[in-house]
Formats: sequence, C-alpha cells, structure tokens
Amino acid sequence: MFCTNVGTPLDAANVRRAFRQITKNAGIGTDRTPRELRHSFVSIMSDQGVPIETIADLVGHAGTSVTEAVYRHQLKPVITKGATP
Repeated sequence: MFCTNVGTPLDAANVRRAFRQITKNAGIGTDRTPRELRHSFVSIMSDQGVPIETIADLVGHAGTSVTEAVYRHQLKPVITKGATP
C-alpha cells in the first residue's frame, strides 16, 4: 500500500509517476516499473538459495508454480557447452 503525505491511498498512476522520478534521479532511466521490483526480489532471493516455498510465501503466492514460472529469472549465465573441468 502506498499513500500520500497525508495518508490517503495513491492510485496506480501516481505510484508509477513517483517511481519514474525515483529511477530518473537514480540515473537508471524512466522505463522501469514498480512491478519489476517483484521479479527482482524473487530472482535475487532464489539466487541466494532461499527455498522457493519461502519465496512464494513472501510474495503472497498460494503455491510455487507462479513464482517459478513467472517471477523467478536466472541471474547468472549457465554454461552448457564448451565447459571443461
């Protein structure tokens, strides 16, 4: 839940506008969305070895399938060919 300075709820357009200003000020452009934070959170937690069940619970998913299929992304490249011991 996001709110204004006086405690009233912000609508989605205001949240996106404020987020664009934050990312602009941070020097990372204005094409990011608050939704991307959710994907990043899931991916980083997974990369750090947090069990998928725990991550799903933290993001409010009833099971792990959506967490795995939609939100979790590979952070480190996986080499499948040409690797030598």
